[in-house]
Amino acid sequence: MRGADLIAQKLHQAGSQYAFGIPGGEVLALMDALNLAGLKFNLVKHENAGGFMAEGAWHGLARQGRDAPVVLLATLGPGVTNAVNVIANAFQDRVPLIFLTGCVDTAEAETYTHQVMDHQQLLRPIVKASFKAAPGALNAMMDKAISIAMSGQPGPVHIDVPISVAEGESDETQKTPNYGVRAAQLPFGDVLEQARDLLGSAQRPIAIAGVDAVNVDAGNEIEAFCEAYQIPLITSYKGKGLIPEGHKLSLGGAGLSPKADKNLMPLLADADLVVLIGYDPIEMRVNWRNPWSEETSVIELTPVLRSHGMHHVSHTLEGDVKPTLMALTPEDEAGIVPEESDWLRDRIAPAKEKLKADFTAEESGWGPATVFHGLREALPDTTVATADSGAHRILVSQIWESHYPRTMLQSSALCTMACALPLGIGHKMAKPEDPVVVFVGDAGLEMGLGDLAVLRDMQVPFIVCVLVDESLSLIELKQRANQNPNLGVDFSATNFPALADAYGGHGVWVDDAESLKKEAKAALKRDTFTVLACRIDRRAYDGKL
Repeated sequence: MRGADLIAQKLHQAGSQYAFGIPGGEVLALMDALNLAGLKFNLVKHENAGGFMAEGAWHGLARQGRDAPVVLLATLGPGVTNAVNVIANAFQDRVPLIFLTGCVDTAEAETYTHQVMDHQQLLRPIVKASFKAAPGALNAMMDKAISIAMSGQPGPVHIDVPISVAEGESDETQKTPNYGVRAAQLPFGDVLEQARDLLGSAQRPIAIAGVDAVNVDAGNEIEAFCEAYQIPLITSYKGKGLIPEGHKLSLGGAGLSPKADKNLMPLLADADLVVLIGYDPIEMRVNWRNPWSEETSVIELTPVLRSHGMHHVSHTLEGDVKPTLMALTPEDEAGIVPEESDWLRDRIAPAKEKLKADFTAEESGWGPATVFHGLREALPDTTVATADSGAHRILVSQIWESHYPRTMLQSSALCTMACALPLGIGHKMAKPEDPVVVFVGDAGLEMGLGDLAVLRDMQVPFIVCVLVDESLSLIELKQRANQNPNLGVDFSATNFPALADAYGGHGVWVDDAESLKKEAKAALKRDTFTVLACRIDRRAYDGKL
């Protein structure tokens, strides 16, 4: 057995099913071993996109109850450096990504310099751990790598594999994982009873849920908890759908829109109890620093101790989010539904209506809000939406109603461009029965056009909605707000329908709501991707965010 075979078999043993990457001479043995072990290797056009496809596949598998690390493979030198952005994204967005890289042997590196660099030194600031594979220690290394990637807040782990280790015979045989099965961790002592007392006496409670709740599939438990105490819920954008956003207790996603914050911040300031459920403020912006006073009672359910300093917490319940929620949720007493409180009737319901009114479709009949509303109406509830970074992301994240968790995917912490298309592709690979719509700006799509070739080869129905305004709209908005000159934000239009046809898909210009819905429904019946190129004005987002 080669060293590469043992590494691949340990990944398969942990439940890994997908690997993405670009071959290079130094990783051919690893790629072959992954395939032989049962991981489907997917050729991509850029390592950065491959990492996002891996994340999309992870979300798709997790929605089916299969939570395991996904794999990105890169050759030495430029292959590794191409992936730095997506590794940083996995670190900040809490994605269990195993990053396998090839490298020359240590002795050879002393006298050979072509494409040789210290991969571990480059990556250590943006991974949970970095290992260099060594003969005789592959079982132990892989057990540690997988355990670290999946535990606490999940994240990327790097494994540098010298050519001689990958291609050479290993004297090890595959062993039972040494990391075992972790028992559920529950907080205990006075703090748990104090939390129960606060929940029972609060008159104006509100909850915020985030990525850590998503990553442990706590949606059902959150819904039961909120209903038991009649607590309205705000989520981060990654947390959209933890409870159906049509639910009367859902205030939707937040974190980027100043317009939404004007409705939500007064609620947080007036609440007498704030409950944080797996809420990681790494997704949030400056408005979300200290949104409540230090006198407010704040219960935090968290898998790890927080050190961010972004807000005050009075009661920390460190442990697994799901069992902690269950310990705090009273059993249903004969199916009695609590009466609607003054807080829900007089403050929460009007705020929910105001949020809806603030993000309606344009009165003119066309614009980005009309596009997002139109596609939500035209597409099934099971549709998975992804959003690239930019002005469109803020607006669609407020408008798009998510019925299930992990069905609105984006780069929420790092906020990088060119993520939406590969995220959607990865999810479609892992869960092909769900419709996928990708929301991307024209600059973001141009940044990752090669991904359309991967999509073409899949031969599946898939919708790419590109907002064509010939501008980096969000940056242009900030330029004007700061009274800076217009610089480096405008560009000429690309003929995206022709581009889609050239890549083997179907493309169409869209300029009205009726055509949009018609084309979206037709796209679901094709055996290839469809690009809906929606032309909007350069300043179409003014006043909407």
